[in-house]
Amino acid sequence: MNDFTPDWDDVRIFLAIARSGTLGAAARLTGQTQPTMGRRLRALEKSIGHTLFQRTRDGFVLTDEGNAVLLYAERMEEEALGFGRALSGKEEALTGKLRVSSSDWFGVHVLTPVFARFLARHREVSIELVTDSRLFNLARREADLVFRITPFDEADIVQRKLMHMDYAVYARADVAAKYARPAASTETHDDAAYTLIGMDSHFAALPDVLWAKRVFPRARLAFGSNNRGAQARMCAEGIGLAVLPCPLGDSTPGIVRVDVGEAPPGRDVWFGYHRDLRRVARLRALLDMTIDALANVES
Repeated sequence: MNDFTPDWDDVRIFLAIARSGTLGAAARLTGQTQPTMGRRLRALEKSIGHTLFQRTRDGFVLTDEGNAVLLYAERMEEEALGFGRALSGKEEALTGKLRVSSSDWFGVHVLTPVFARFLARHREVSIELVTDSRLFNLARREADLVFRITPFDEADIVQRKLMHMDYAVYARADVAAKYARPAASTETHDDAAYTLIGMDSHFAALPDVLWAKRVFPRARLAFGSNNRGAQARMCAEGIGLAVLPCPLGDSTPGIVRVDVGEAPPGRDVWFGYHRDLRRVARLRALLDMTIDALANVES
């Protein structure tokens, strides 16, 4: 095993099966027959002494060993493509898949428009966007690129602050006036009459949640959700005030910003990826476009 040197053709077979999930689909990708694909995969697994795929009724699923070598196979692919481009003198063509993770609202309202422009320019790249509050493990390739509101503390992660995200208070347009409390006004409001929309109890320590409790100490929380999109929708139904990220609030029809005399705290947005991916061309290109589009955004 220590003397094993993978053949690039075998690596191509491995990548095709990993990406398509079946021998038939992989055969179509590579222009080979399905029996040939199966035979070459068995020969590869025998030569390295490990099973790379679990055979299931629904197709081929990477084993732990398969996941462990996937990154290196993709790097071989990048280098092979670069080798060909260097010889041909052609413009760099990007290809392959990127798995990106972010929160739901950020993925929909901020990342998707940028990704759409990227995919229109690089038609051989595909993006898999997973919107989830769970923190994905970059070292295990649960995601190639992660956007989140806290810095990364894992080892071997390349990270950078992408932007500062402003937050504001929102209400349905026809009821916003009764909630407004500008700083210069001498009028007092009864906080007990305020109705709030916010995060569920598991997120009670978030800065915007703590801010709302301080500014509206006697207000009633009518609706709580870990989904910012659901909060914005409930706000548009006229249920009450909501503290929302400005890209989400400003793009939600029917709601407007409300001046309550003090702005809620914003959050920084970070991105991170494993250092082994720093030379992957498609990742670099996606980050370049995302940074150009968002790094100087003023909410």
